[in-house]
Amino acid sequence: MNDVYSSSALNNRRLNKQYRVLVVDDSQFIRRALVRRIEKDPRFKVIDTAQDGREAVEKALQLKPDAITLDVEMPIMNGIEALKAIVAKTSIPVIMVSAATDAGAKVTLDALAAGAVDFIPKTKGAEQIHEKLLAAVTSNIARRATPDVAPVAAHQPQIAPRRVEPVAMRTAPNRLGTKLVLIGSSTGGPQALQHVIGGLPANMPVPVVVAQHMPEQFTLALAKRLDETCQPRVVEAKNDMPLEPGVVYIAPGGMQLRVSTTQLKVSPDRGESLYRPSVDVLADSALQSFGKSVIGVMLTGMGNDGSKGFVGLRKAGSYNIAQDQASCVVYGMPRSVYEAGGTDEVLPLDSIAKRLRAILGV
Repeated sequence: MNDVYSSSALNNRRLNKQYRVLVVDDSQFIRRALVRRIEKDPRFKVIDTAQDGREAVEKALQLKPDAITLDVEMPIMNGIEALKAIVAKTSIPVIMVSAATDAGAKVTLDALAAGAVDFIPKTKGAEQIHEKLLAAVTSNIARRATPDVAPVAAHQPQIAPRRVEPVAMRTAPNRLGTKLVLIGSSTGGPQALQHVIGGLPANMPVPVVVAQHMPEQFTLALAKRLDETCQPRVVEAKNDMPLEPGVVYIAPGGMQLRVSTTQLKVSPDRGESLYRPSVDVLADSALQSFGKSVIGVMLTGMGNDGSKGFVGLRKAGSYNIAQDQASCVVYGMPRSVYEAGGTDEVLPLDSIAKRLRAILGV
């Protein structure tokens, strides 16, 4: 599996909608399992494998794959060290393959902070590999490396970066009228949340609820990290927890989060959504409890979770902000909200916290 393709062959493969993947893991069993799983989808071809971080960096530079799956714990050079070297020398999108443990979750967040596009848990994560790979190879990171290559995902086409004016601009609700801030995010979300929540003060006059697509254990690690690095208090939501001003609540992975006017409700999914947690489910509960007194914020992510909920909120009179394409890792969820008519304002990531502070008067 040591094929090195010429540039013309590489372009032909991309035009034929087949992406080249490098699989890195120190376990031969895991490598073989990932190769079999990835190649079940004809859009992807595993061109080689590597068994440690040093070999991963060498083959990344030599083969220039369209995406890399990278194990965290490896000999000689671990996954974080290899990731940093790959990010420093290339624009190849990297998906981490992480242990679904407390320690694994913390290391995974380190990897996302260091430049990984996304991750899959080593257990119960392989079924997501094609969706994650597709998001990675059509992400802004991948397009910076190959700007001349057209995206292949028919269900998630990309549009050229452009300035988007506010949609039917309305006066944003003032501090007294707002009772809740709701944030949705997926791929690229942990770092985007760091930017937004990190830009908010501790004296937020309203609660903030977040639905970030992540499995269980990882959302707890995310909440702890944001709590340590941001001014507002950040916690993973628990059932019957009171809804308090100045607190940011992260929906727990694998569950659905809903809000009432006074508390949180956490429960297993009842067939409402493929996503657990789901932005749509959370937004619908916010609509029922708070109506127009909500500020919705849609951050980077693949798919269209949240578009229906944000449209409902906006029709009720809420004020919705979407992250712009240029600053998104994947312009899927913000775009779906924008195209459905659920957006009042489109902003770059580094302007969203400032806008929220202005609306809330803090």
